[in-house]
Amino acid sequence: MIRRGARIVVLDDYERSLRRLADWTELDRLAEIEIHHVPLRGAALLDALLDADVIVFVRDRTPLPANLIELLPKLRYVVFTGARNTALDATALAARGIPVSHTEWGPSKESTCELTWALILAAAKWLETKFAVMRAGGWRDGQPLPSVLAGERLGLIGLGEIGGRVARVAHAFGMEVVAWSPRLTPERAAEKGATAVTLEDLLSSSKVVSLHLVPTDQTRKLLNTERLARMRADAILANTSRSALIDMPALMLALQAGRPAIAALDVYDEEPLASDHLLRSLQNVVLTPHIGFVSQPVFEAFALGATECLRAWLREEPIVRPLTVS
Repeated sequence: MIRRGARIVVLDDYERSLRRLADWTELDRLAEIEIHHVPLRGAALLDALLDADVIVFVRDRTPLPANLIELLPKLRYVVFTGARNTALDATALAARGIPVSHTEWGPSKESTCELTWALILAAAKWLETKFAVMRAGGWRDGQPLPSVLAGERLGLIGLGEIGGRVARVAHAFGMEVVAWSPRLTPERAAEKGATAVTLEDLLSSSKVVSLHLVPTDQTRKLLNTERLARMRADAILANTSRSALIDMPALMLALQAGRPAIAALDVYDEEPLASDHLLRSLQNVVLTPHIGFVSQPVFEAFALGATECLRAWLREEPIVRPLTVS
């Protein structure tokens, strides 16, 4: 059997990559497909999803809470790219008997590690300022002096797969690596070339502090006003994980006060970041538009995985990579 005429809505394809990186020919023949390239919220989101049989989410850019699920009577299937999505209510979907699939990740951890170091180096060398001066026809007069990372301490808040990769690169730069996380043991830290320390020690002694945790009740807003004030006056704070780990209003005040010296950020409380957001006007920040996982091979895995899931569902074949709710 074939499910013909289903309405498939794809949300948040900011990169306009999903059609480019996979073959949608069969899907276009069997279903009505609508792909959105800008964020939808409120009434616009409900209008787009109201008659959807299937929703495809690019990562967790748009939430799917229980109260929205209740308003979608035709919804029969959900697909999201990547392996984890904390923005959809899987329990509410399961209660409705709506299956959920995910795609493969591709080399997202490697991509995030590389961006972490791109941001750290851009901050240490004040590259954004220097790029602007060069484009304006200037040279070096009066600019901030770059840092040297060799011999400095890198503090990793979180030493999982991405944090461990970041640690290996730090050793190549000749940095000392210390780490903290809620359950980190000295033995596990040593296995990844780091020394386990207290969070207070890490913040007060590290030239670079980089975040690599998943937000939980214990770690949400971990870096608050008090902890930010413990950081060195010349410190770099890098975050390619989740903005929820930082009290962002407190960070903006701390940056204006000069401690830490500079922040290198890829994640924000509201995304896309508002065009008039205060962060955009601060001189001691390096900002990227949440591209830690965004790379050609990762989005190839997303596109191929999404089309694979949709083809199987339309053909009434077994659900591909089903999400289980414990």
